[in-house]
Amino acid sequence: MRYELSDYEWTAIKPMLPNKPRGVRRVNDRRVLNGIFWVLRSGAPWRDLPEVYGPRTTCYNRFVRWRRAGVWDQIMDAFAAGHDVAVQSWTPMACRSISPSRPARRMITGLCSVLLSALLPQTMLLADRGYDADWIRELARQQGAWANIPPKRNRKDPICFSPYLYRARNLIERFFNKIKQCRRVATRYDKLAANYLAFVKLASIRVWLRANESTP
Repeated sequence: MRYELSDYEWTAIKPMLPNKPRGVRRVNDRRVLNGIFWVLRSGAPWRDLPEVYGPRTTCYNRFVRWRRAGVWDQIMDAFAAGHDVAVQSWTPMACRSISPSRPARRMITGLCSVLLSALLPQTMLLADRGYDADWIRELARQQGAWANIPPKRNRKDPICFSPYLYRARNLIERFFNKIKQCRRVATRYDKLAANYLAFVKLASIRVWLRANESTP
């Protein structure tokens, strides 16, 4: 069926899943994962999960249990190991749909501070011209990062900006387009933010796996 794991993808993920409890017969992990990815890609509610993937409660409960156990984070960390992370692009999609009211501006400011606090040292922050603000650049500097943001047209003080390095931001935009093909991500159906974030991580894992599977 569509959206199911290939043998390559399953081989990559299988070693990082929790061990099966002894003496407990349960639905096969690969079958459950295929059901989880079906929900992710189709955007359908759990109650519409095809029977071929086993009981919907089993798939949902294991999805949540693995999220709480940090399984999705461990898989992402394992895939990222050995790869240099020199660029962090910042495009908070949620901010784009917020009206520019005073309370909204406070929300955006708070969100920016949280995101910037996660910047890694010796990295480059890429953001579009709308985020050209001295306080954003200063927060990036405090984290040991460099903000490569195109200046606004009304900026008076000159800044250091590299159009060439800024091209890397296109990779992030293309990544967003790929994960938004997953309807569970493109249209947020989950009431819990933790579950929605887990689906974003799963979509990211799938993008990484398919990109590397096609690499000769």
